[in-house]
Amino acid sequence: MKKHNFYAGPSILPQETIKATAEAVLDFAGTGLSILEISHRSKEFQAVMDEAQALFKELLDIPSGYEVVFLGGGASLQFSMVPFNLLNKKAAYLNTGTWANKALKEAKAFGEAVEIASSKDANYTFIPKGFEAKVPADAEYLHITTNNTIYGTELHSDPIVNVPLVADMSSDIFSRPVDVSKYSIIYGGAQKNLAPAGLTFAIVKVDALGKVERHIPTMLDYRTHIDKGSMFNTPPVVAVYGALQTLRWLKGKGGVAAMQQINERKALKLYDEIDRNKLFHGTVTDTADRSYMNICFVMNDEYKELEADFLKFATEQGMVGIKGHRSVGGFRASTYNALPEESVDALIEVMKTFEKNH
Repeated sequence: MKKHNFYAGPSILPQETIKATAEAVLDFAGTGLSILEISHRSKEFQAVMDEAQALFKELLDIPSGYEVVFLGGGASLQFSMVPFNLLNKKAAYLNTGTWANKALKEAKAFGEAVEIASSKDANYTFIPKGFEAKVPADAEYLHITTNNTIYGTELHSDPIVNVPLVADMSSDIFSRPVDVSKYSIIYGGAQKNLAPAGLTFAIVKVDALGKVERHIPTMLDYRTHIDKGSMFNTPPVVAVYGALQTLRWLKGKGGVAAMQQINERKALKLYDEIDRNKLFHGTVTDTADRSYMNICFVMNDEYKELEADFLKFATEQGMVGIKGHRSVGGFRASTYNALPEESVDALIEVMKTFEKNH
């Protein structure tokens, strides 16, 4: 039976990425060595790093003055690394979910971190409206989490504010065009839309650095990794190689503008079924805030007792990873770039069949 992978992360990758990486595990670039054992200083791997950074810049149309670095530590380390490098006195934070809240908490160790708006009291079921007008004029940056994997909300465009932006784009990077020039830093864990777990990316505006008065530990200073081309310490070699394969796949698909159209079509198709089906409803209260990456839904109250039955039925039909996050329950279908539309169609058929049977 075909498996349809809706896991939120680590998550589905293009088959081309998996196959190329598997081949490289046996023989990388004709070296007779595995990508698992190759030196990151070898000319063969340097070519991988160079191409991955170049494709990052090409696909996101990153302007001059920015550099792409590949790091470890996940997005969670970036919650500290960003304010370490950028926050002198005051920064603004939009609190739209668990990860945004954690980023805010870490920033408070480095200066005044102002929560300009939050939907926490409503279990993060919407993006606060009008938050742009609440950004203090003296804030050094506004931090946003563009897609909230647990709660299924997403900012579908770049906010218009009068301060630099910083964004955690772990789960929607490369899913839509982004005006990188509005941002000082864009970062994320790569394990949702790009690569195997273990890789963190950061797109950094170089002239935004070096302005804080504190000492920054060498490994937490973005300038260290920019100056050394992400080779100051050993990078996550296999994950970088996997990222390169995905970037090549993305380019072959027509880039992020083409991917945006595909993602919208997949997501809207599934949302239409959620709204039509008598058994389910979506958890996001403002449909304009619905994520195209993580589609969250629950059983209607009168059918709550069928929740376990539906999960069992869907799993038996090959749907993998649709159980909702433990903090919200229900169901979550993650429809990242690599998820084929046929998987969405298959889930819709499962929902229709279960409705008919009950």
